Amino acid sequence: MNIHIGRKEQSITNLEKETWTSRTYREAALQHILTRIPYDAYCFTTVDPHTLLSTGAVTEDGIEAIHDRLFLNEYTEEDLHKYADMIRSGKHTAILRAALDETTERSARYETILKPAGFSDELRAVLICDGACWGYLTLYRRTETALFTEEERVLLQDWTGSLARMLRKTQQSLMDEILSGSPQEPGIMVVSDAFKLLSLNEAAEHWLTQLRALEQLDDDVIPRPVRAVSSHLLSRLLRPSNLNTSSEPRAAFTSQSKACIQLLDGRYLVLHASRMRTLDGSGQIAIRLEQAMPQDLLPLLADSHGLSDRERELLGYVLRSYSSKEIAAAMFITAYTVQDHLKSIFAKTGVYSRRELIWYFVSRFHLSDNQMN
Repeated sequence: MNIHIGRKEQSITNLEKETWTSRTYREAALQHILTRIPYDAYCFTTVDPHTLLSTGAVTEDGIEAIHDRLFLNEYTEEDLHKYADMIRSGKHTAILRAALDETTERSARYETILKPAGFSDELRAVLICDGACWGYLTLYRRTETALFTEEERVLLQDWTGSLARMLRKTQQSLMDEILSGSPQEPGIMVVSDAFKLLSLNEAAEHWLTQLRALEQLDDDVIPRPVRAVSSHLLSRLLRPSNLNTSSEPRAAFTSQSKACIQLLDGRYLVLHASRMRTLDGSGQIAIRLEQAMPQDLLPLLADSHGLSDRERELLGYVLRSYSSKEIAAAMFITAYTVQDHLKSIFAKTGVYSRRELIWYFVSRFHLSDNQMN
């Protein structure tokens, strides 16, 4: 179906000529879309093109109220028009109710989440630029509103290229927003083997204040995450393989222990503990504290849990909503081997099911823009 590109439709492209932050661009784009494709609610999400994990969502309140259930549906249930499936299939826009009218397959998302919340339809788009996905846009209509039309889907399809280009262009501003209010340099602190604070810089003092607020600690108490990474480091150094009567092994000085902690304001703090060599022979531990960027969190978490390269690869497929059969085909292994890898990942991360694994690794990435101010 050919649709005439009118002046208002061109306004989406015209937005590329102006200067925006990631959030203000998405808000402006949503307003322009509303003039041609009416909607009652929306969720406009940026994603890391490498992991497809959310790096921030602009969401209407009605959808925010059911966001956790939509999240679980997206990553743990079979359903129509899942974002990862749309990327793989090359079908970058889709109307939910139109699909339901054309097939006998039902949608749990529609029947158990959207319909009870008063929504009758959704129009989804995955935003692709140069072969990479930079975000998802979903528009919703309530029960009393007409369903989305094929003309509206085609119109949104025409806009996806411009929307994706702008999400890529404003990616750096999004990172700047996430880092707003954080120290520009990493925090450095040194503690004794008995976890007594010996020295620190101003940035470390900032992050210690945040950690103490999280745990409601007094100013003279070392926060638990600092003690945890320090204890983990010491336990590694005291393993029999690390003991040497002639001299402390070189590996001991380069070993690190890591932790990733979500703070009260939604930011994520990563802590690296390293063994220090001292001239007088006393034990010291240096800890680096710095804010983790969304695209850094997944490898940091995988590393902190000791996942093997194969387990990390498999986890990546799980986070893209691949089934066990699809993972087996992609990794050239059997379905039984997939299950063996999953069991190992469960044991290392302390979860008991794929749903818990998804929730642990992915829910922390669904950042709202309110958390980034």
